[in-house]
Amino acid sequence: MRRFLALLLFLILAGAGWFAYTFYVPYEGFSAPGVFVEIPKGTSVRGISRLLAAQGVVRNRWTFLALARWRARRTLQAGEYYFTQPEQAFQVYDTLAAGKAFEISVTVPEGFNTIQIGALLEQNGLMTRQAFLDATKDTTPIHDLAPNAPSVEGFLFPSTYEFPHHVTPGQVISAMTAQFRSHWSALTAADAPGDNRTPQEIVTLASLVESETPKPAERPIVARVFLNRLKLGLPLQCDPTVIYGMEQAGVYTGTLTGADLRFESAYNTYHHQGLPPGPIANPGEASLRAALEPADVDYLYFVADTQGGHLFSRTLEEHNRNVTRYRKLLRQNSQEPSGAAQ
Repeated sequence: MRRFLALLLFLILAGAGWFAYTFYVPYEGFSAPGVFVEIPKGTSVRGISRLLAAQGVVRNRWTFLALARWRARRTLQAGEYYFTQPEQAFQVYDTLAAGKAFEISVTVPEGFNTIQIGALLEQNGLMTRQAFLDATKDTTPIHDLAPNAPSVEGFLFPSTYEFPHHVTPGQVISAMTAQFRSHWSALTAADAPGDNRTPQEIVTLASLVESETPKPAERPIVARVFLNRLKLGLPLQCDPTVIYGMEQAGVYTGTLTGADLRFESAYNTYHHQGLPPGPIANPGEASLRAALEPADVDYLYFVADTQGGHLFSRTLEEHNRNVTRYRKLLRQNSQEPSGAAQ
């Protein structure tokens, strides 16, 4: 009897030691640099334990299952998790219970177009640029706002996003258009009386404003200049629209020349009156607000001032003087210091 009790005590202690070992001693059954474990929604605790053990994150699925049952008051969260080093079973459990899924932070600047966003996503290892561009042609996410839009360009709100490792192009577009809707709803909560413009027209105008000036104070003025020109039937003559058309054709080299202004494209606002077929970039809130609430000015022209801003004018004569001034400033900025050897 004493031998039996001693054996039983030994087995109990051994079992307790084994459980303590599996719970408290960090385990790494995967190779460097790490392993991704995707927990689909609706996966049972038993299934999660099996996945973690199969991927080498926990030493034994049964002991992790026992741990999860013991801490049943907390729910293990679905998501994609990335493990890079040995962890205790308790640590793994806490990671899943807290929902600390692996995500890649991507900041999309104001004014980026779909080509630039696609390149940014590719740089972050999320997808190829082309896969993203192909997905932007599906306008289902914005059909109610812009039924005639050629793509979701303009409706991808610039912001910082957290994406899982295996995010799809459709999921990225869904997240960005949802952000756009949130800001758009806030901006248009009190629609201006008598404004019969469609959301697509307003967003297209905002994209031109975003592409023309980085200065928030200038944006309402630029918006009004374009609206004044539209009212008088004047071509917008917006250089960024030409660049966008060339980018879509894959022929833009990074520098716009005088000859490029003759490039045939539906987006060339030197050749075609009115707004282009759709947005040429994805505007931020300031540019959207400027398009919705343009300044009360009668300017018809503007030209860069070499300081990041613009010189505005009401008449072509005044505009020509500003152009001459701009060219003079460019020459002055490019000259060598006065004390340089001749």
